[in-house]
Amino acid sequence: MDPQSQTTSLQRLQNVEKRIVRVLELAGGVMEEMANPSGPRKELVNNHCSEFMQLVKDIQMTLREEIKSACEYRPFEKCDYVPRISNEICYKKLEYVIAQLDEMKQTVEEYHDATSG
Repeated sequence: MDPQSQTTSLQRLQNVEKRIVRVLELAGGVMEEMANPSGPRKELVNNHCSEFMQLVKDIQMTLREEIKSACEYRPFEKCDYVPRISNEICYKKLEYVIAQLDEMKQTVEEYHDATSG
C-alpha cells in the first residue's frame, strides 16, 4: 500500500469520525426536542432523523470499504505477534461498531415508521 492511499484512507476515517460526531449531535438534538415542555417540533425531528439516517448509511458504507481494504492488505505478515494481534483487535472493534450502527439504523427506521404511520 503506497503512502498516498494510506493518507487517503486516513482522511476517509477522519471524515467518518466527523460524521459520527455530527450523528451524536443530531441524536442529542432530537432528545432535547423530545424533552421540550411544549412538545417536539415534528419538522425539526423529521429533519434531524433524516440527516441522522443518511449519515449512518454513509458511515456504514465508508467503514465497510475501509475494513474490506484492510482485510486485503496484510502489513504484518512478516512481523512479530504484538502488531499483528493489535491489528486484529482493531478489526474486531470496527466490526462491533458496524453492528452497533446497524442496530441504530434499525431503531431509527422503526421510530420513523412509528411517527409517520
